[in-house]
Amino acid sequence: MKLLYFDDFRLGVLKDGDSVVDIDDVVASVPRARREDVIVGVIEQFAQLRAPIEEFVARSSGVPLESVRVRPPLPRPANFVCMHANYLEYGTRPEPPRIDAFLRSANTIIGHGDTMVMPDEPLTIFEGEAELAVVIGKPASHVSEADALDHVFGYLNFIDGSARGLGGPRSQIYRRKSRETFAPIGPYLVTADEIPDPQNVDVKLWNNGTLFQDFNTDDMAYSIAKCIEWVSSIHPLEPGDILATGTNHGGLNPFQNGDVIELECAGLGRLKVRVRDDLEREWKRESRAQRKQQGLEGQTPQINGKYTPAVKGV
Repeated sequence: MKLLYFDDFRLGVLKDGDSVVDIDDVVASVPRARREDVIVGVIEQFAQLRAPIEEFVARSSGVPLESVRVRPPLPRPANFVCMHANYLEYGTRPEPPRIDAFLRSANTIIGHGDTMVMPDEPLTIFEGEAELAVVIGKPASHVSEADALDHVFGYLNFIDGSARGLGGPRSQIYRRKSRETFAPIGPYLVTADEIPDPQNVDVKLWNNGTLFQDFNTDDMAYSIAKCIEWVSSIHPLEPGDILATGTNHGGLNPFQNGDVIELECAGLGRLKVRVRDDLEREWKRESRAQRKQQGLEGQTPQINGKYTPAVKGV
């Protein structure tokens, strides 16, 4: 099942790939302070709600998907955990990285059709990391790796916006990652039964139609189950929490003003967002892997606009 919010955060189900069935009346008994809270209650009560939802969707025609505004399918997770450096980079890492993660604010979340906005800050480059994100379905505290996937409700596309270089040489992940609009998710939340093997999912990201990131989740250093085990040993995970699983960094490339970014993890639909930079800064159009193939070190340098580094000798 593919669940999504649309228009004024009405809850719907995607039917036949091109229509949306409004299920707000079916889930009317779910407690909510705001419409944005309904999805968490549906996740918690899904065992009881699934059959009524499926029956209602089967006899309903819905409205065309293109006629509605798609919203973030999980706008208010209690926890948004992001795994750090969780890929083997197809053999380019000399050894697996140490398992690690960070928290990001739920206030960074945007949805399909929305815009990532670059801040007026001296960042060295603005990138977005293509990631498969896991949605927790039932409380998870100190769960074992063997039981971890039993706690998964479903999966999402996620772009991890990253303003590199802020804070100088010391790592300041909060300052670089937890900015408004830096976390596009969607377009919908896909239940786990539709993804038979989350460790074999193709992940692709396009920038203005050019494919830059293209990898499979089989390259993870630590499996989804291992990540859930590790995170839940530190703090409990609750229904509706998001766990982002990291990225293969080779295809990372600069996001710039006017760019159209598309992410598709196989089976999860295609998430499309735009990029806005009021300063209209520019970087060369190249990925990290392309720079490495040319024997170049470090990030693609900024070539125009505010905060462009001074050229030595000038």
